[in-house]
Amino acid sequence: MIKRLYPTQYIQSIFDLDIEKLKEEGIKGIIFDIDNTLVPYDVAEPTQEIISFFDDIQKAGMGITLVSNNTEDRVLKFNEKLKVLALHKAQKPLTKSFKKALEMMNYKKEEVIIVGDQIFTDVYGGNCIGIKTYLVVPISDKDEWQTKIKRGLERQVIKSYKKWKRRQA
Repeated sequence: MIKRLYPTQYIQSIFDLDIEKLKEEGIKGIIFDIDNTLVPYDVAEPTQEIISFFDDIQKAGMGITLVSNNTEDRVLKFNEKLKVLALHKAQKPLTKSFKKALEMMNYKKEEVIIVGDQIFTDVYGGNCIGIKTYLVVPISDKDEWQTKIKRGLERQVIKSYKKWKRRQA
């Protein structure tokens, strides 16, 4: 059961994604969480670095969809400069929004990865539907109160994941 909480990869930041390697592995699209994955939850717009990175991903021929549990206003404002597909109030870890994102991008689950900062929403939801999951270290220590509660449990899962990964090597 605990392995359902393990990401496919655990990386420091979205900028550690190797787009060329992902393409070689048959990945055609990336589903990104927003809050504490791309920017701190209280930052309204993407940085220029994120805008450039998203441009590079799209120039490489890959699709991008934002899937966030946050409000429509938050997601629309954040997406104004990115102009990618986006879903708000996703209710992650429920798989409904991930299925919708796949449908919107017109990709199969094997052709997409999910990138997020939370085990109990992004990783668990992605694993439940069979999409590869990339867990990133949260950008900021600032979190909404509900997320702060989960972070302690997440640290235990990450510790277990790292032990498991070492045994796999």
